[in-house]
Amino acid sequence: MQYIPLIPLSDLPENTHKSVKQGDKTIALFHYEGIISALDHACIHKGGDLGEGFIQILDAEERYVACPWHGWQYNLKTGKAPNGYKDRQALYDVIVQDGMICVSEKPVKDAFRAEHGSDPLADLRSLNYQTTATSLNVLGISTTNMNRDLPRPSTSETALQNALDIAASKFGAQTKIIKLRELNFRHCEGYYSRHEKACTWPCSISEMDENDGMNEIYRSMVLWADAVILATPIRWGNASSLYYKMAERLNTVQNQITINDKVLIKNKAVSLIITGGQDNVQGVAGQLNSFFADLGFTFPPFNYLGWSRGWIAEDMENNYTRFFKNRYVKRSVVDLVTNTVKLVQQIKQMDASQLQTPKPKISEAGSLSE
Repeated sequence: MQYIPLIPLSDLPENTHKSVKQGDKTIALFHYEGIISALDHACIHKGGDLGEGFIQILDAEERYVACPWHGWQYNLKTGKAPNGYKDRQALYDVIVQDGMICVSEKPVKDAFRAEHGSDPLADLRSLNYQTTATSLNVLGISTTNMNRDLPRPSTSETALQNALDIAASKFGAQTKIIKLRELNFRHCEGYYSRHEKACTWPCSISEMDENDGMNEIYRSMVLWADAVILATPIRWGNASSLYYKMAERLNTVQNQITINDKVLIKNKAVSLIITGGQDNVQGVAGQLNSFFADLGFTFPPFNYLGWSRGWIAEDMENNYTRFFKNRYVKRSVVDLVTNTVKLVQQIKQMDASQLQTPKPKISEAGSLSE
């Protein structure tokens, strides 16, 4: 067996690990319990560097490295994933010769990624779009939060349901409403902050938990909808915190442009319903429109309905009643839906297969030496 010298033993003290590059190989070396072991540095999940991983002891005799990107685990001595998983990282033989750590030229155990009988995220991976040239699917997203056991009237959510009813009755649209408060989904865990390629499509959280509530958003917004109407209350001059929770998890959609030059949102329109006891309708609309523009949505003329009674309107017990007696509200919901549907009918005829994006791409970032 041929061996490749990597680094002096003194460069890898007990209880340390790191990745070492030699030629076209990069090997993750580990020195624990008096044993030096070597794995391929690139995690078989998405390529995270195991040399920067975290050492975890799962039981008295087994020590694992957890990938710093998404936590995939591999036994330091065998390369195997924990019990219950069949995956294995490539494992190299190690000898110490003349004070140098040397590894086998080829793995003694090849990497293996288990194939599962069914893939619950297959429709997201393959982008199985449900829109057609003639479809009119309108998705309503309510970001209003409340105690599920103590429902209360919501101006934004009621207006949203009215908008969907108009889309169905006046234009024959297929509609659905998603209430974010009814979805159990994890916050974005910031994998993008570790490495741009650690933010994946489908979302790595979705891969870890096929029942994560954001999967309903991904399927409805990306694959099903021709138009999205998002409704939010104003909270301290901003959109609902539930909106921001969802928006952070949608980084997985926008980041496909950055790393793969791939646009997931095409020929889709978005409109907004923004209501609150206090002001800043235009500020909230500006942030929302900026976000949806970065995803690839198109805006109809006058794409938001705003309602605010101003700084001193603290009689909130009257707000709901006043909202739905207001002639402006009744008319503007109809106008909002009409403008949105008419835009969708136009942009669905556009060929977006070669759509270009004036957005940053990883290929343009340059190297550290530039």
